[in-house]
Amino acid sequence: MSTSPRFRSTAVEQAEAVLVEQYPRLVRLAYLTLPDSLGRHGRVLLAHRAVQRALPRRGGAAGPGGPDGSGGALAEVRVRVLRGCFAPAGRTGAALARAGWPPVPPFVWGLRLWPPAGGIEEVARVLAGEPAPVRAAFVLHRVDGLPEETAARLLGAAGAPADAMARALALGVGETLLRELRRPEFDASVVSTRPTDLLRRRRRVRAGWAAAAALAVAAGALAVVGPARPHASRPVAVGVLDPARLERVPAQAWADTARVDFTAWPARGGRTTDRALLGRALGAWSSASPPHAPAPPQPTPGPPAVGRATPGPAAVGRAALGSAALIPAAVGRPGSGAGSLGSGGRPGVAPVAAVGGGVVVRAAPGVDTDPPRRAPQLLYAGDSDGRAVVLLLDGDRVVRYAEAVTGRGARELDFARTDEAGVTTAAALTLVRSPDGGRARYLLAPWIAAAGTRDLLRAGEDTKPLALAADGVTAPVEVPRSAGACAAWPALEVTSSARIVEKHSFVLADLGTLTPVHLTYTPLPDGPGAAARQPREATGAAARAAWAATACRLPEMRGMRDGGVRAVNIWEFASSELPDGGGRAVWSCTRTSSWAGPGDVLVRLSPAAGPPQDVARAPDTAACGRFGQHLLAGTRWRSPAGRWYLLAAGSREVTGITASGAVRAEARGRTLAAPAGPEAAAVELTGRLASGGRVTALDGGGGGRD
Repeated sequence: MSTSPRFRSTAVEQAEAVLVEQYPRLVRLAYLTLPDSLGRHGRVLLAHRAVQRALPRRGGAAGPGGPDGSGGALAEVRVRVLRGCFAPAGRTGAALARAGWPPVPPFVWGLRLWPPAGGIEEVARVLAGEPAPVRAAFVLHRVDGLPEETAARLLGAAGAPADAMARALALGVGETLLRELRRPEFDASVVSTRPTDLLRRRRRVRAGWAAAAALAVAAGALAVVGPARPHASRPVAVGVLDPARLERVPAQAWADTARVDFTAWPARGGRTTDRALLGRALGAWSSASPPHAPAPPQPTPGPPAVGRATPGPAAVGRAALGSAALIPAAVGRPGSGAGSLGSGGRPGVAPVAAVGGGVVVRAAPGVDTDPPRRAPQLLYAGDSDGRAVVLLLDGDRVVRYAEAVTGRGARELDFARTDEAGVTTAAALTLVRSPDGGRARYLLAPWIAAAGTRDLLRAGEDTKPLALAADGVTAPVEVPRSAGACAAWPALEVTSSARIVEKHSFVLADLGTLTPVHLTYTPLPDGPGAAARQPREATGAAARAAWAATACRLPEMRGMRDGGVRAVNIWEFASSELPDGGGRAVWSCTRTSSWAGPGDVLVRLSPAAGPPQDVARAPDTAACGRFGQHLLAGTRWRSPAGRWYLLAAGSREVTGITASGAVRAEARGRTLAAPAGPEAAAVELTGRLASGGRVTALDGGGGGRD
């Protein structure tokens, strides 16, 4: 005997009423049954989807009866929920579920969902290693409280194996946790939300519109002229080559934003409306397809310092007791050879290729030269010292295009990295250099209120004022010379507007690239147990003195291969009294940080009399930075009396130092001085930290880690 349509409709309505009434319990069943590999967001969506799709169709077969009320409607809904949850259990089903297939409600876009805090996640972790039927059996019997026979009957109707209930009974979950899930006020259908990656979403939306526009243009072109012929140009998004589409920031945007970096620079210069110049700059960029530059030659490491190295002549540490030689990288100083922005290669900037139309492309190591995928931001367009210059910002890179004002001669494209630039590291860009490389003009950030120059080697000299044009371009500035001895090291000292920060001046050094380098200084700690000090601007008397003794080493720091130098900090981490009346010495660590993150460090010992002594150098390390604040270093030193000593010092958390090997000694505190033989011999240093940990001596190899 068949069922009448009216009866079918009534059964569906009863099932709907049960589903709505029991919705939180059904969502809980679905969430805990679904595989944990789907992630919390995916499981929440699929749990609600499984419950909402569990409504029986009109005329559907009746489910198993039982003591669930409503004539077995709840049992039928439970079975359909379980079938929907068992479907994504396999690899194929899980992949389709993560991809949102089948495309049925609910849909969520722009939000990430996860279940409420409480017992559901703890239970999910307990059940994580079990198959879906076992998890379902556990929820039905232990959480929902169904008799074992009823739960087994529902599982069988949903297609679960016969042993699912037996395996679920063997699981151990505390009753306290289960009581949390059974509380009436606990609602598993309530979810917490957070937005997805807003910047990535914005980029995807823009990319989608750009792709749609490109397809429309391509379809129109094919309809008019037929299939296009293959060509060698790399694809560029529609509108990127249009000067009218360049992003332009309002002049006062920097004063009304919390993000003070290159994105806050307005378009400046006398040729910002010159579409021909802007078009040539964009065209040169889009048509330039040189291969990426190879990594520059690496500096030959000097002999290791006290630490753990391989024994060898004139080496120090576990290798030997002696001072570490610091061998410069194979790079020149600004203006060396053809090292200006006006022509040829530059220190720390790899010449890539000369491409069609006489465009010479150069890029800092690690910076790609691909065309922009969206319209870049215009920073500057104007004439300076016979060159027409355009500066563009594309994400985390700045691009400089230059050509002769007369229109004759080679054109240039320079690429620099600018990841996470800020008030100081986005304060200036090199605009143009003189043909001999001895002078340069800079474009300063709009938040720079005043600028001056000073010689880093002369700590007592005052800063000389530097003239600024209305568009932020400086007068010509002397840059360090490559020929002869290091007799001077000119640097910029600039002052931020009071609208950004009051009484804030900082120092920038020219290492021959588009982005001048920020110089900072960290003084000695106040004493044992004192809080860590943060880098400060290199403008005070102590900072000036430290940089006067270090500035001539800056040329050795240009060879960094990971995108160029971002900042250099001198950290004075310890002081010690030298034996035999040698006076007070200061231990310092100079860290050169790259835009990519890694840094090179140089540890030096500066006695009261005589030149500083190199102790250790290590590349690609976190030492002496924010995430490498524990430091230990040691070296051999000859006293005024002609005797040799092993000296060692540690940062503020070091409470004791032990030497083993050729020299055996131990000292409390942060410094050690022990007699050493006249010949180099292997020594290993270990420092004890206040936290109970240990740190080895920095040696350029495996040392320097805690």
